[in-house]
Amino acid sequence: MTPNLLRERNGQGASVSFSELLFDLIYVFAVTQLSHYLLHHLTLTGALQTLLLWFAIWLAWQYTAWVTNWFNPDTRQIRLLLFTIMLLGLFVASALPQAFGERGLIFAGCYITLQVGRTLAVLALLKQHALRKNFQRILGWLIISALFWLAGGFSEGNTRLLLWAIAVLCEYISPMFGFRLPLLGRSDSGSEWTIEGHHLAERCQLFVIVALGETILITGSTLSEMDIWSAPTLIASLVAFIGSLAMWWVYFDTSSKAGSHAISQSENPGQLGAYFHYVHVALVGAIIICAVANELVIAHPDGGITSVTAAVLLLGPAVYLFANGLYKRLVYRRFPLSHLVGILALVVLTPLAYLTDLLMVNGLTTLIMLAVAIWESISRRRTPHAAHA
Repeated sequence: MTPNLLRERNGQGASVSFSELLFDLIYVFAVTQLSHYLLHHLTLTGALQTLLLWFAIWLAWQYTAWVTNWFNPDTRQIRLLLFTIMLLGLFVASALPQAFGERGLIFAGCYITLQVGRTLAVLALLKQHALRKNFQRILGWLIISALFWLAGGFSEGNTRLLLWAIAVLCEYISPMFGFRLPLLGRSDSGSEWTIEGHHLAERCQLFVIVALGETILITGSTLSEMDIWSAPTLIASLVAFIGSLAMWWVYFDTSSKAGSHAISQSENPGQLGAYFHYVHVALVGAIIICAVANELVIAHPDGGITSVTAAVLLLGPAVYLFANGLYKRLVYRRFPLSHLVGILALVVLTPLAYLTDLLMVNGLTTLIMLAVAIWESISRRRTPHAAHA
């Protein structure tokens, strides 16, 4: 392997490259596809399907983020690899609306080609490098999961859902025990997963920006499609926009830089980096739910609350606060009190939501999110070296 294919570890903190930013554009499209899929399948089955597809999209991004953490994306070989993955990702994202329909096999085939093909390409570049064993184990687990993806592609209905759920678990859980396989052993997160912490934290943060951008995009596109801009519609759009800003505030105002510092200074950055990925899949998934809620509210601000709409309006903010709390638990070693109180406020709001309309509930959840953001900001500024309240 050519030495300059690896990222330089000089202690300065590697930044995200322009090719990685271009790569992320595919995931803007994928997140949009998922939010629209959930909006048009607001049932328990539809929610489970969306959740599974989201995990698949996240895992494809996550495994690629690990590759660009180890390898220099500005080199010709890695850049071409990124662009190839990007093309396959375009096909995967395009197949999402019919992944549980007539394009199931196409989705599975493109996804397998992306995951397995990327790992084979890396192994071809590594030759005899120390990282080779690590990627051999990763390849083994991706091949195991590929069998379930392929079997699901040939199946239908709940059978496809079950087989693909097993495939997702293979890819999601295997890093937790170092991709252990017979004969190949397991990867050590301390020695074989030596990562650039600043880069990995920044990649997660940029994906949060991608998801928050989707909430703003949906707000604008839904408003533009309305024939009449009534007062409730405009207020609903304003509330949706403020809600997006509040979510940004909760995540970025106090903890984003601290997250980069925590992972770069950790004694075991590989393990902490894996935890970051485990938390962010829930955090970004919650933002997707909030985007769906915004579209529902702008389209029908005076609509009555049902169990389905209540779940969308309240579950998104609750999961977002919980995932943020877990993230800050990793960074500060303490779950913020402000987040816990915010979650309890959403629980109290749940039975009361049935007494009002969509706009009022979305307004109240936005106020709760703003209150959490303000509380945490004030607490952090009063005790800058301590954990948040």
